[in-house]
Amino acid sequence: MVLYLLKPGELYLKGGNRDDFVRILSRNLALMLRETKARINVRHGRFYVDCPDAAAAEAEDVFGRLFGITGWARARKVDKTTGAVVAACVEEGKAAWEAGARTFRIEARRADKRFPLNSQGICVEAGDAVLGAVPGFKAKMTGADAVIHVEIRENAYIYGGEHAGLRGLPAGTAGRGMLLLSGGIDSPVAGFLMAGRGMRLDAVYFHAPPYTGDDALHKVERLAEIIGRYALAVRLHVVSFTEVEQRIKNGAPAAWNTVLLRMAMMETAEKIARRRRCKCLVTGESLSQVASQTVENIACTGSVVTLPVFRPLIGMDKEAITRIACQIGTYPVSILPYEDCCVLFSPEHPILYGDPDEALRLYRRLELPSAVKSFGGGTADEWNMDH
Repeated sequence: MVLYLLKPGELYLKGGNRDDFVRILSRNLALMLRETKARINVRHGRFYVDCPDAAAAEAEDVFGRLFGITGWARARKVDKTTGAVVAACVEEGKAAWEAGARTFRIEARRADKRFPLNSQGICVEAGDAVLGAVPGFKAKMTGADAVIHVEIRENAYIYGGEHAGLRGLPAGTAGRGMLLLSGGIDSPVAGFLMAGRGMRLDAVYFHAPPYTGDDALHKVERLAEIIGRYALAVRLHVVSFTEVEQRIKNGAPAAWNTVLLRMAMMETAEKIARRRRCKCLVTGESLSQVASQTVENIACTGSVVTLPVFRPLIGMDKEAITRIACQIGTYPVSILPYEDCCVLFSPEHPILYGDPDEALRLYRRLELPSAVKSFGGGTADEWNMDH
């Protein structure tokens, strides 16, 4: 068996609600590890996972996708004796040296005050032992290549090679939102960021056959699957929007096509969101990244909904968004050459500074509210992407 130690982060600042956050994080971890036969124990601010050796790689992949922890590491559990602790530190030091580290430091935390050495004493004695056992290794208090951690609790735990966690809050602690998901780079990242604040997600994709084909749909399905690996589950609603797009293209000034289309999408998304008891909409808008995302046009597209609209990317540039997309694995899918309907129906000279009153006048004249009304009653196809 392999023992892992996981460190929860922000949820331990939640005061009286802390136990609820811990319970949800424990549930999420158990759900994500359900195929590994791992055992989870929660004690004194730490999560301990005993995992069969054969499932270690799968478990480590899960820890890298789990919101709510600041870090994780393989750990050694030893008796609470000075000799056992020092011996385990020496083994960790040897492993770090073999992995290429040339400087190290010891960090100790003594929660059990009955242990004969205090934290500083542990660091001194274990550090001297590592220096004696690994010729050439040097102690360095700041900027060391390797850190060997000692935690004295109900047992003694020694670990090095700590991996950073995703931080954030456990999925399911902040309600449910409806993500407007396209096949681009931005909206999957927006979903990921809201999942990192504890939000469960539904997603809606607007399909326009024959202008958008099955390849575009499969691309979005794959993006929903990837987000679901972090958010635990994403229910994807696919709405056929061909008729709406044709009505806009044939009945509105060309410069307004994208803004009016996004207004229709927002209204439709809100109707599905209310049916699914979502409390907000989530979009991938980034201020002034494209013509439809100026302050004025964002005001236009948001004018047809009353639910809060969360835009987690609003102040980010494309480079920062792309960096996150690469990190979470959506980027290679997002750049596949299958365009969504917003791209295909973009006018050559779009309006940049739309007036919300004029936008609503054009929108109502097209009778689009009645055209999108039926989509709130269950006509969308649904896939449950549960990973």
